[in-house]
Amino acid sequence: MTRLKYYIINAFTQGTFKGNPACVIPLEDWLSDAEMQEIAIKMRLAETAFFTPSKSGFKLRWFTPDLEIDLCGHATLAAAHCIHAHIGHTDQEIYFETISGPLRVLCHGDEYRLDFPVRTGEPSELPKSIAEALNIKPKEVFKSRDYLLVYETQSEIEQITIDRIIFDQINLGTGGVIVTAPGNDCDFVSRFFTPQATILEDPVTGSAHCTLTPYWSNRLGKIKMNAVQCSPRGGALTCALNGDRVHISGKAITEKQDKL
Repeated sequence: MTRLKYYIINAFTQGTFKGNPACVIPLEDWLSDAEMQEIAIKMRLAETAFFTPSKSGFKLRWFTPDLEIDLCGHATLAAAHCIHAHIGHTDQEIYFETISGPLRVLCHGDEYRLDFPVRTGEPSELPKSIAEALNIKPKEVFKSRDYLLVYETQSEIEQITIDRIIFDQINLGTGGVIVTAPGNDCDFVSRFFTPQATILEDPVTGSAHCTLTPYWSNRLGKIKMNAVQCSPRGGALTCALNGDRVHISGKAITEKQDKL
């Protein structure tokens, strides 16, 4: 395999060791699925993004250390930052072709705005394996791709722990579990956990805000909101509801670039 240039980019932050790190690898042509999965395992990050040129912009795919997924916000933002800051793409808008359909990223100064599909959660029962794995039980439960668990305070979100032996008994495919509550200094906070995954807690999860944004917009009566994902690394996002689309904005910083 020819040596490939890669970038480690922290999304939804401008700090070192903050936000959600993604590996971004520009390609002229796709590698095999097995090769891309092998690279994602080697990088040991929540997501590794691969992109190739296309007629309309770029084709984009995302791999965790375990599998290819259908949508990833922070790695899309990281890919846009790579294209804008390192590849020399000067257009303000970047278009991606993905398994979840066309995605658009608007570059404005040092901020990137993702245009993602809404994933509205419907009221749901909480699976036994999730309920028993949580040290604090939620007040409400909704289901879209992910389970959305609603709590009363930010303190509860910060104190949540997961019994992984019980939690890993459930298979949600590419989905996970979002926990959320009103924020002390922002509109809402969240955390995100994935059962049976190499990395249990995702530091900042852009795609989860496809479900969080319509929920909090309806509850707060606001179109635009400030959000914080209060994982150990932490990250800040601005979310806006736009019909059947969600605009998720944040910043990024390149932490490392090298070759495989």
